[in-house]
This record gives sequence, structure tokens and C-alpha cells, in this order.
Amino acid sequence: QLQLVESGGGLVQPGGSLRLSCAASRFTLDYYAINWFRQAPGKEREGVSCISSSSGITNYLDSVKGRFTISRDNANKTWYLEMNSLKPEDSGVYYCAARPWSGYQCHLFHDGITYWGKGTQVTVSA
Repeated sequence: QLQLVESGGGLVQPGGSLRLSCAASRFTLDYYAINWFRQAPGKEREGVSCISSSSGITNYLDSVKGRFTISRDNANKTWYLEMNSLKPEDSGVYYCAARPWSGYQCHLFHDGITYWGKGTQVTVSA
């Protein structure tokens, strides 16, 4: 069974940066998209970013565009979410997820997500 493990979360002051990692094991998907989602207390889980394995094209939630960057290390089956200029509203549990996907551009919805990590907490506070 494919497994995803997130790391890199923590407490950071507003304006600070964090880099989240998502490491996969038993990875068997040939074409896929890797998504990052987040969930704040009392709110629905929302898609933050994604990357398509076939094209490398990325997609971002409007509120994080220009501040967050998703990247990949294909050889090591590890994906990253670089988060800069963090705001308190970026706080939440961040989840890495994977879905089979051969499309040019991935999307930020939950549809088709097959594998989830357990999440890593990000807290942005002074």
C-alpha cells in the first residue's frame, strides 16, 4: 500500500517560512498528481497546491499564489511545499495526497484522491 509521510511543520511567526516534505513509500502509480491540502479548526479541508507528474505543471489556491511553491524530487519520490510570507490564516494541518492522474494540469479538489498522509501541523502566530 502506497504511504505518504509529511514532515516540516511547526510554529513560525507571521512573515516567516517553512518547507514541508512529503515522502512516499511503496509508490506504484505511473501517472499521478500530488496535492497539498490544509485544514484549519472548524473549517473544511481545502486544496492548496498540486503538481502533475506527466507535465510538471502546478496549480495553486489563489490566496497562496506567489508565496507557496510546490516542487518534486522524482528520483526520491519526495515532494515539497515551500511556504513564504506566512500569515496566521495559513495555519492548519497540512496533508499530502496522491491521485492517479495523466492530465496536463492537476486540480485542487478532493475528487479522485486515493492516498492521504496523516498530516503535519503548521501554526503561524506571533
